[in-house]
Amino acid sequence: MELHIGTRGSKLALAQSRWVKQMVEHRHPDVRVNLVRIKTKGDRVLDAPLSRIGGKGLFVKEIEEALLEGRVDVAVHSMKDVPAELPEGLFLCAFPEREDPRDAVVSTGGLFFGDLPRGARVGTSSLRRTAQLLALRPDLRIVPLRGNVDTRLGKLEKGETHAVVLALAGLRRLGLEARITQILEPEQVLPAVGQGALGLEVRREDGATIELLSFLNHEPTEVAVRAERAFLKTLEGGCQVPLAALARCEGDRVFLRGMVAEPDGSRVILDEAEGRAKDAEKVGEALARTLLEAGAREVLGRIYGRAAQEKPS
Repeated sequence: MELHIGTRGSKLALAQSRWVKQMVEHRHPDVRVNLVRIKTKGDRVLDAPLSRIGGKGLFVKEIEEALLEGRVDVAVHSMKDVPAELPEGLFLCAFPEREDPRDAVVSTGGLFFGDLPRGARVGTSSLRRTAQLLALRPDLRIVPLRGNVDTRLGKLEKGETHAVVLALAGLRRLGLEARITQILEPEQVLPAVGQGALGLEVRREDGATIELLSFLNHEPTEVAVRAERAFLKTLEGGCQVPLAALARCEGDRVFLRGMVAEPDGSRVILDEAEGRAKDAEKVGEALARTLLEAGAREVLGRIYGRAAQEKPS
């Protein structure tokens, strides 16, 4: 049997896909696994913010098309890149154990976030990070960054920023943990929905592949990610919206913290919810409704209205 894995060509995407390949080949020695590199719109267009060119889905659409056409059998995604709604016929069949979901600061001179000079330039491509960083430090100058991890770290080394904020999971998977200056706790900066987690997407009717990959599923990770994604779906969130969520599963309970913010960090709406692990998606939906009633509806309405006006015709 052959298994074709669809993956982006970035160092991080390849590291993640190679890990899946190794795990499958170890578990199923009779299966030959091939990586199929697919370039997505998010990889091609690097001169504009994600929120301007389509938001979530930019790093998965072409890979999902390859899945639907049968050119690949499974896609390995960073879950933070996956839209809340999947194309008809596709299914997330496994969630390997999650890496640390927190954000990390890499700075010049080894300065912690709180010790950065007034007006320091901090690089990030994320509206979620921008809003929360400005809520903590309104004096900062946020510098939009696109490109892979090496590109972003290169901007720091060239002196274009005093610090950059990146996902801890990506730095670890690339063997760059020694570059980290500080790990930001969720109480400071809440991570993106699905951050640190991988998702394996397949065709829903492909029972053989689903069975083949089932050993990779980590139930506590699946519970947490499903709660977070239900929160995202209920808020109709994407890259245009500063929102965040982080869930943890403890026994038969799931605990979820979620946030919606003004893009400039002037207002942060945050709350928590908990429930039975088997009701993870209901917990996510309930927390989203709580935030909507607490003011998120008005915040989102303004952001979506502004985005619609700015969208190129």
